[in-house]
Amino acid sequence: MHDLTREDIEDAARHVYQVMPATPQYPWPLLAQRLGCTVWVKHENHTPTGAFKVRGGITFMRWLKRAYPGTRGVIAATRGNHGQSVAMAAQALGIRAVIVVPIGNSLEKNIAMRGFGGEVIEFGKDFDEAREEAMRLARVHDLFLVPAFHPELVRGVATYALELFNAAPDLDTVYVPIGCGSGICGVIAARDALGLSTRIVGVVSSEADAARQSFEAGEPRETDSANTFADGLAVRKPVPEALRIYAAGAERIVSVTDLQIAEAMRVYYSDTHNLAEGAGASALAALIQDSAAMRGKQVGVILSGANVDKEVYARILG
Repeated sequence: MHDLTREDIEDAARHVYQVMPATPQYPWPLLAQRLGCTVWVKHENHTPTGAFKVRGGITFMRWLKRAYPGTRGVIAATRGNHGQSVAMAAQALGIRAVIVVPIGNSLEKNIAMRGFGGEVIEFGKDFDEAREEAMRLARVHDLFLVPAFHPELVRGVATYALELFNAAPDLDTVYVPIGCGSGICGVIAARDALGLSTRIVGVVSSEADAARQSFEAGEPRETDSANTFADGLAVRKPVPEALRIYAAGAERIVSVTDLQIAEAMRVYYSDTHNLAEGAGASALAALIQDSAAMRGKQVGVILSGANVDKEVYARILG
């Protein structure tokens, strides 16, 4: 993947803004009081799908239409946010979208994907098994497989980081959740394109820490399971192309527990009245864990998604 330039990302932003406005980033005062540092929250919970991935969906579908003009349908595996993004972007272009999710996936994310015109199929025990099935169905039904990681997805996703860095160029550190890696790779791409020296810290679940293990080992490592309620982080093996980028561009990768993530979801609600899903709150959970080291600094956290089921959220707030 070639290094993205500022022009590449600004071009992507023009296309993204035809579908949605830029999202806000605010330095919330109660978070600053709680953590002893300036905390800029990038509100990717405010996109039309409630998560950052829609940006990549927009740029990817535009690329697909040009590169493969005969495409009649696409297929993707997801725990929900990538699927909403693909369904929404495909519907806008009149392309069929089939979405494969693991059995027992978030009910409300499934409903949202169908709301954007996606055909939802449940298969497998986790994301990685759903991904295998999506690959099989792509061949059988001649559907274009939209991967969870692709240069065009990263280009679109990098637009949120461009917005954040333009608004807050003096950030010492930014915390970014890692699932398949488009988010952190987009942040790295934007930082490098702007010539900034901001440190980037990836965040994984302690129950799905393949990205952290791989980063520290210098080679891909897999986990046997990914049993976290933060479904956007529930990935057992890293995407090799993404790993190459964040292995070179991130300062470190930290893990947070489900209890820490749940606490961060409560903090978002009490200090900002924003809704965060598990993966969406993981960056703040990591900052809370690191708060002593970040004292007095300017820090960014990506609130990457808000799509949490009502029952789960009620239990966490309760």
